[in-house]
Amino acid sequence: MPSSPRPIEPARVVSIPAGPAVLRGELTRLPASDRFIVFAQGSAASRHSPRNQAVARELHDTGFGTLLCDLLSDEEEAADGRTSALRFDVGLLSARLLSATRWLRAQFGQLRLGYFGVNSGAAAALAAAAEDEHAVAAIVSRGGRPDLAGEALPHVRAPTLLLVGSHDGALLDLNRYALEQLRCEKSLHLMRGATYRLEEPAVLAEIARQAIAWFRRFMPRQPS
Repeated sequence: MPSSPRPIEPARVVSIPAGPAVLRGELTRLPASDRFIVFAQGSAASRHSPRNQAVARELHDTGFGTLLCDLLSDEEEAADGRTSALRFDVGLLSARLLSATRWLRAQFGQLRLGYFGVNSGAAAALAAAAEDEHAVAAIVSRGGRPDLAGEALPHVRAPTLLLVGSHDGALLDLNRYALEQLRCEKSLHLMRGATYRLEEPAVLAEIARQAIAWFRRFMPRQPS
């Protein structure tokens, strides 16, 4: 793996106000970089996901700061554990993601941001980008449900990469549908031999490579 080009501050847990809720996130900053990737996952524990953590480490090594953000409060996560309802509330999740985006800009000023969406968090990322076309420069969906963004899809302007396991036919169909609805620069990449969880070590490494290439393409490093 490439060595880190810039100093990395230790990851720290942050609290993000989002209306009446308080969200938890794990923030890793590269002081000399203005590029951040915000991770969005519909279900609980986005910041604790080993798969998200693995991709985040690769992003750090290539010059990106990260914010792994839980889009539900602690109380909401407990309720969602019983009903699984909130994780599919794309309107709520996208509003929370925009709150996190505004908070991040308030902390560090002008930034170039990307979204890395997982599961229904991918739909939240697309819906947030459709609502605020200046929110992010690029989006990557990992095994996501971009179709849940519905009518927002044609209004997304940020270039979008969809990563899907080749053995998950149902999810692949939903991603192909979403791809047809998108009017931005877009691509669908099949993870060969991957299950729907996309957790195999070789697959995780490929996800990181694809995401880094996409973010580098649309969020190039500024000349010093």
